[in-house]
Amino acid sequence: MAADPRLARIDPRRVATPPQPPPPPPAQSEPKSLGGYDGAEDGAGEGDLQRKDEGGFKLKFCTVCASNQNRSMEAHLRLSLASYPVLSFGTGSLVRLPGPSITQPNVYPFNSTSYSHMYEELSQKDPRLYRANGILSMLERNVGVKWGPERWQDWSIGRPRLDQRREDKGSKGAEAGVVDVVITCEERCWDAVVDNLIERGSPLNRPVHVINVDIRDNHEEALVGGKGILDLADSLNEAAREEKDVGEEKKSFDDRVPEVLAEWQERWPQLPALWTLGWF
Repeated sequence: MAADPRLARIDPRRVATPPQPPPPPPAQSEPKSLGGYDGAEDGAGEGDLQRKDEGGFKLKFCTVCASNQNRSMEAHLRLSLASYPVLSFGTGSLVRLPGPSITQPNVYPFNSTSYSHMYEELSQKDPRLYRANGILSMLERNVGVKWGPERWQDWSIGRPRLDQRREDKGSKGAEAGVVDVVITCEERCWDAVVDNLIERGSPLNRPVHVINVDIRDNHEEALVGGKGILDLADSLNEAAREEKDVGEEKKSFDDRVPEVLAEWQERWPQLPALWTLGWF
């Protein structure tokens, strides 16, 4: 029996329901990181991190990670913008950056490959991948800090750094090729530095504090670690300055370093630290 269409105005059950719109397409996920970066993107520009140099005594620092790319370079940048003399190195056999898969890293030699060369090569290989995973942004940051990655084991400690082709940030004050404090960013890098210092045999008979601040190798943790390392540098520098300003009744800087580190660790419990006194 045919239905009277006029009844639809009365009975809402007879009103045709409009079709639902199709669901939106799923969001495309960005390519994931395929390994450690050893760069960090930071919303703050260098102008926001730059600290006015008030002069006075400054400790000389060295930052170290595996490939002199991510964690050591973030710390290098922050220390240099705070007007500290600073060098940075990697302890690996080669510079390794994530590639298209975890088994296909991009590999470069230390000391002879510039950050700008790496940037240009990866920009040509797959700009979408390396922009999405932060590698290109990291290398852009690195290009503005120094010429290229250097290997710790190849560093001639005590040899003047007079190569004028590079204008590295933090190089002013570090021309003599020695530092007061080495800060590594991973325990295996700390082990490599300490073992290498023993192998060198301390020809300069000069003490150096070797501190490890354990930082996971990703962009976000590198930012946090860089801030923590700058805070540690400020605390150590203040202790060294106090030693120069007071008489001999005060503890020496070398004796105070473990106390300063313990106080810093309370402020940064998420960054486990190690310390030892080594010799150049």
